[in-house]
Amino acid sequence: MSYTSKYFAPGAPNSKVARFTTGKASPDYDFIINLVSKGRVQIRHNALEAARVAANKKLVTLGEEGYLLTVKTYPHEILRENKMIATAGADRLQEGMRKAFGKPIGLAARVHIGTTILELQVKTADLAKGKAALHAAKAKLGVLTDVKVEEIQKAPALTAA
Repeated sequence: MSYTSKYFAPGAPNSKVARFTTGKASPDYDFIINLVSKGRVQIRHNALEAARVAANKKLVTLGEEGYLLTVKTYPHEILRENKMIATAGADRLQEGMRKAFGKPIGLAARVHIGTTILELQVKTADLAKGKAALHAAKAKLGVLTDVKVEEIQKAPALTAA
């Protein structure tokens, strides 16, 4: 089992995801576009950040007020590596798999089938740009994904009687 708490794994790095929410929260959005996983994988924290940056770069033309992009998965699994030397004479320096616990090298998010990785809220006029943004983010992840669009149901306005 991997570690999920940094308390038990000293030296574990911090997440590279700079911000989990970008844009402005507003009740005016009409659509939610989700990037949904089609497989069970671990996504490294630098891949999540690359996907967020790729999507955000496509959405910058909408302005800060035109969208809300949220990273829904959190990288909390601590990855370890038993570093090996692959040069001449390395056999005298290493012990192979003896005490091969490994040192923390990064973080990953465990993603299952149907898990939402990124969520984007946009207005009707910007739906095509939102789909293109999540398509750009899809290329940065090592998993097959679907882009699912759903309309936000607005509550009917209350009228004074």
